[in-house]
Amino acid sequence: MLVATYNVHRGRGPFGRFRPSRIAAVLAEIRPDLIALQEAQHYLRPGRDMLDFQAIRRELGLIPLRVPDCPGHSGWRSNVVLVRDGAGVGFGPLGLRLGGLEPRGGIVAELDLGEGPFRLLACHLSLGAARRAVQAERLVRAVQSGRGPDLPTLLLGDLNEWRQDRSALAVLRPVFGPSASPPGFPSFRPMLSLDHILTRPSGMLRSLAVHDTPLARRASDHLPLTAQFDLAGRAVPEAPARGP
Repeated sequence: MLVATYNVHRGRGPFGRFRPSRIAAVLAEIRPDLIALQEAQHYLRPGRDMLDFQAIRRELGLIPLRVPDCPGHSGWRSNVVLVRDGAGVGFGPLGLRLGGLEPRGGIVAELDLGEGPFRLLACHLSLGAARRAVQAERLVRAVQSGRGPDLPTLLLGDLNEWRQDRSALAVLRPVFGPSASPPGFPSFRPMLSLDHILTRPSGMLRSLAVHDTPLARRASDHLPLTAQFDLAGRAVPEAPARGP
């Protein structure tokens, strides 16, 4: 299945213009089975959707994974997960309180998109390194939720970390293995790998790449990160690549 993570920068391009319709157009380019969005809700208008989810459902067959304890919202603390319409939900979704001043958070759920059950962890971590390490420890504890650590786990989001031996990635590496994510920030000249897709056990990702198109470079300050997620773990991870 095709999965992705995308910090949509509150619907603003890298130079600040509010154009949420561009985000929807990028989703149409990718056509994922599951995508985690960060900064995808209005901060000052929390009850109002930034994206036209009815049109996205109609055109792409994707629906928001709504958190029950956050009624009236499409996500949790600006995290929105879109999944293929008809996906099975075995646990959750639940909002994860990760702390921080921004604020930050995540979503955990057990899903089945027709290829078997797996745990989803979608998140957006803080800018401060010390806080990111604490937040990563909370994500590791979330692996114990539901049916426990034996369930295959997909973690994806903006971790705000590009160094394998620092803060969040250092905490996550013993559980998920090293990240092979290519650089996708800033979108107009990608240099840093802030966005990551990880699995437990490792070895379930292939075709890991940034979605680098002219439209994606204008839609947000991050490029989307995509991967084929193979629950059977048969695929050998490929070298990081860039491309649409």
